[in-house]
Amino acid sequence: MEPMSRKRPDQPSSILGTAAVLVIAFIVLIALFFAFNALTPSLEGRCVAVVNLDGPIVADGTAPSLIDSGTPGSNDIASSIESINQRDDVGSVLLVVNSPGGSVVGTREIYNSLKDLDKPKVAYFREVAASGAYYISTGTDYIVSDPDTLTGSIGVVTTVTDLSGILNTLGVNITEIKSGPYKDIGSPYRNMTPEETAIMQGIVNEIYGEFKNVVIENRGKRLNMAEFDNTTDGRILTGTQALQAGLVDQVGTENDAILKAAELGNISASSASDVRLCPIDTGSDGGGLFSMDSIIRSLTARFSTTSVDFK
Repeated sequence: MEPMSRKRPDQPSSILGTAAVLVIAFIVLIALFFAFNALTPSLEGRCVAVVNLDGPIVADGTAPSLIDSGTPGSNDIASSIESINQRDDVGSVLLVVNSPGGSVVGTREIYNSLKDLDKPKVAYFREVAASGAYYISTGTDYIVSDPDTLTGSIGVVTTVTDLSGILNTLGVNITEIKSGPYKDIGSPYRNMTPEETAIMQGIVNEIYGEFKNVVIENRGKRLNMAEFDNTTDGRILTGTQALQAGLVDQVGTENDAILKAAELGNISASSASDVRLCPIDTGSDGGGLFSMDSIIRSLTARFSTTSVDFK
């Protein structure tokens, strides 16, 4: 009697089964990874989100390129601030300011996003927090300034360059054909007329009044009105002088500001090192290191037309 032959296993079916098990295991691992990430904030406790406001405030930013490190525009910064509202792990926000101000439109965009943020907010002033940067900071609940910070500079400026003298010396003649007498207001090829100067002064005065009203509205009874009235001529102040005028709430260090943000966010901490910080990326997403668009925008940003600025 012949021995019974063993049935060989179906090799393709075995491979498919193994592959299916591996795929399922991979999916489970991915699910566990995301679940762990979602639980991590609650396990670590809430954090203080840190938003840096560095350098001049510009409405249109530039991405990094071969000739420029890039500058975030007001839209980039505002969007980053608005996104904080979606984060349950953020207890409060710390705005670290080191800026001389800049674009009126850009300043207002960042300010509005900060005011709409439904989290306690603290500002910390480093070396410079002037003009538009101060305007934005009034949208926070509490301001801590280094004693030697340069701040204040509450005012508005627009600059018109007159190159007519140089052009005449070089024998260059510029002819502009315009639809109305004020169409070329601010042209660098001629002197401004008294009527044009009055028009620009009216614009500056209107925006300046808005700036003062924003400070008064946000600082309220904390302002020393007698001192405040003396500071609205555009002068810069130290952090200590700003405290006397009620423009800031405290002079201190960044650690003091971190602890204040933790306190307002109900985050327990005996020292700044106990506070978990969540840095918020405010960089521009457009372009790249070798992007021609980035290079062109970096160059054109240096040769802008007449504008009105908080600085």
